[in-house]
Amino acid sequence: MPNVKPLHLVAGGAGFIGSHLCDALLQRGDQVLCVDNLQSAWPGNLEHLRRQPNFEFVAGDISAPLPAIITRRTAGLTHIWNLACAASPPRYQADPEHTMLTNVVGTDQLLRLAEAAGARFLLTSTSEVYGDPEQHPQVEGYRGSVNCTGPRACYDEGKRAAEALSFDFARLGRADVRVARIFNTYGPHMQADDGRIVSNVINQMLGGEAVTVYGDGSQTRSLCYVADMVDGLIRLMDGDTVRDVPVNLGNPDERSILEIVATVALILGVEPNIRFTPLPQDDPLRRRPDVERAKTLLGWDPVTPIEAGLARTVEWFREVRGQTGLMALSIAAE
Repeated sequence: MPNVKPLHLVAGGAGFIGSHLCDALLQRGDQVLCVDNLQSAWPGNLEHLRRQPNFEFVAGDISAPLPAIITRRTAGLTHIWNLACAASPPRYQADPEHTMLTNVVGTDQLLRLAEAAGARFLLTSTSEVYGDPEQHPQVEGYRGSVNCTGPRACYDEGKRAAEALSFDFARLGRADVRVARIFNTYGPHMQADDGRIVSNVINQMLGGEAVTVYGDGSQTRSLCYVADMVDGLIRLMDGDTVRDVPVNLGNPDERSILEIVATVALILGVEPNIRFTPLPQDDPLRRRPDVERAKTLLGWDPVTPIEAGLARTVEWFREVRGQTGLMALSIAAE
């Protein structure tokens, strides 16, 4: 009997990280069923995927009843990936109720699907579960400092609830669960107007605009290139060394916002014109992952230097702007 190719359901597979994940799974010969409501997906992310014979796209929202085309294929599913949820503050704060329901109702539905299918389940959680951390760097055992009623709570608390659901299913023996806590990630396929620091800085500089820096620019981020992030996610899903505990995935190379601006300016060969504005409420001042668990148990370590990753990202945005006539955007930084 011929070998049956694994069938992956990737919720949020048309998004930034999701589209790269779908591509990596297809490259190794697996089948991919992608469900996405296209809320936070760059339209071009699906173009190269649709040409692949083992790829199928389903328009759907995991906070609503799952489309029948998915539930009819329950028995064949081998892996379920939950990457569905807007991840940038302007996006998830625009509809906080939907953000919360995507994380809670959507995760519950996918966990039940994994239970019925006997499929392995991976939740992409976030470093936002640590809030504005009082411990640095952040280890998985740190319980965080989160404002549970603030404007970011729909996402922060939604992801915390999604983690709780996932580990409850695991403790009860209802599903084989993996949980990744993703730190700031960047690279091609980002939306130009998603409000994240990298896309914001690059597109403002490409448009000849002043670069918006919130606060004094001394707050830090640790940026992981998307190819490294996808490698970590696949290792976590495929491996049997990590069960029933969360795993930080991110690059511990910590840079200030001003350092990131200076690096992009150097790549573009321009002198940045910086416009300082007040820091948004609950914006974390420091963010750096402790990735020892991922190194030890997954053999994973990010390998892309920030200078190389940013250069690739700048080139991608330059090409996209040339293809679409994208206007420069003044948008809020994460």
